[in-house]
Amino acid sequence: EYCTTLKTYGPKPRAFKLSENGEEFMLGSEVGNYLRLFRGDLYKKYPSLWRRKMTPDERKFAGEQIEYGCNSISSNVQIVKASEIEDILSGNDEKFKASVGFDTYSSVERAPTMSQSTPVGRSTSNATNANNKKSTWITQIPNSSFHLDAVPCASPVARFKTNTKRVRTFPTIYDDKNITVLHKAAHVNDVLVPIRLDIDFDGQKLRDTFTWNKHESIVTPEQFAELLCDDLDLPTGTFGPAIAASIKQQVEQFSSDMIPDDEEDRRVIIKLNIHVGNVSLVDQFEWDLSNPLNSPEDFSRQLCADLGLGGEFVTAIAYSIRGQLSWHARTYAFSEAPLPPIKFPVRQLADADQWGPSIQVLTDQEMEKKMRDQDRNTRRMRRLAQAAPGW
Repeated sequence: EYCTTLKTYGPKPRAFKLSENGEEFMLGSEVGNYLRLFRGDLYKKYPSLWRRKMTPDERKFAGEQIEYGCNSISSNVQIVKASEIEDILSGNDEKFKASVGFDTYSSVERAPTMSQSTPVGRSTSNATNANNKKSTWITQIPNSSFHLDAVPCASPVARFKTNTKRVRTFPTIYDDKNITVLHKAAHVNDVLVPIRLDIDFDGQKLRDTFTWNKHESIVTPEQFAELLCDDLDLPTGTFGPAIAASIKQQVEQFSSDMIPDDEEDRRVIIKLNIHVGNVSLVDQFEWDLSNPLNSPEDFSRQLCADLGLGGEFVTAIAYSIRGQLSWHARTYAFSEAPLPPIKFPVRQLADADQWGPSIQVLTDQEMEKKMRDQDRNTRRMRRLAQAAPGW
């Protein structure tokens, strides 16, 4: 029996098999339309839903079963398991809303929601004890939509006086004398994943962005977390598991093969909004998703060299580009207005202000205002993560 409170639209999507005795699947776009979750909102509401992209042969085989032409199915269409969709239609959709990767760490607790606030009549001492309990909040938005937000100012590295002896506690990252392991790792192609850390714990905030190699085999996320906590002078016991869990979750959910190799001119607009120190960079440009020679790292280095920006901007720009490319690759199949073909490679002079970089040196008061805006956006993301709204 289907859930009576679930709102649907149109006929139920038809299931098909990719092999004679195989499992049944459905087209993700049809399921989204049926559940009134358009333009990728299905995967936002149910981030743990299994899905993958179809191959050309699978599109042809599925089109014959559901009476679609092979050209009627988008080349970037995602398929989902029919059994999981039946669970959602039956009302058993909670297991698909929660993202995995955080519950395995018992030391990481989520901040209490509004429904867990102190009720009227409870003693003040109990309320005080409840507020004193350690609680951690981690960015829980499982999709890559948060990569579209402005890149926040990273947490500064802890500074120590030169005459103060500091005892380093982090372990040795890797054994540089094991040449065999290093050579083996060097011959594996890098797949860089944009990572964004946004963690609050007892008034301490960790904000950082970087890229992580999906095929990294030498440095583990736990080792990196210990090193990062040592650099930022953060308690390893509380922030370490949270950092490692966040990295693992974002690496597992990253997909590097979203655009078919036979497609060309898949341009999208990349927007930069980056703050480092008191310097703010705003820019936008077009990027071709189908060109494998485009490198965000090379582009960010050249852009910073042209604009005279420091090395911290290089990492932030590369992260922002890769994060937005991941988002556009996921949602390109749902794009209703792709960019028109290029007829003339040089823009008009009237478009220079819109498509040119803008650098501003902000005062301390303006920077504080931007930080407050970022914290407000962080709280908004926290409410979305805890309430799990029906996007």
